[in-house]
Amino acid sequence: MPVPKSRAVSAKGMIEYRPNLARGLPAGSKIMCADNTGAKVLKIINVVGYRGRLRRIPTACIGDMVIISVTKGPPDLKKQIFPAVIVRQVRPIKRPDGLRVQFEDNAAIIMTPEGEIKGTEIKGPVAKEAAERWPRVSNIASIVI
Repeated sequence: MPVPKSRAVSAKGMIEYRPNLARGLPAGSKIMCADNTGAKVLKIINVVGYRGRLRRIPTACIGDMVIISVTKGPPDLKKQIFPAVIVRQVRPIKRPDGLRVQFEDNAAIIMTPEGEIKGTEIKGPVAKEAAERWPRVSNIASIVI
């Protein structure tokens, strides 16, 4: 049964339609930073909007907003907490046309609490699912796969 594609834009600049993707990044995962803010390694603390069950660890996938802590980077960013959007994951995701896509690393881009992107460019490819859900990400992405 096909899911209707409603494309309402929220206050944070996100499109509300979200496909069912394989969740490959649990809370506590260390991921790479894919923007030019200076941060190198990020740690996922929580997943925004995740509704699970008692004692189940929240997990994220491509296009999800997560709360991260910078674990490796410049001293002014280290141990700071920011929202971020996942743009790549190693676990394969299946698209509606049957194509399976996976990346070489797990990566996210840091955002401000208002939903603006903190950096000015994105290093590496961005998944199409993240670019469709976050229009501001697709504006500065060089490669969308």
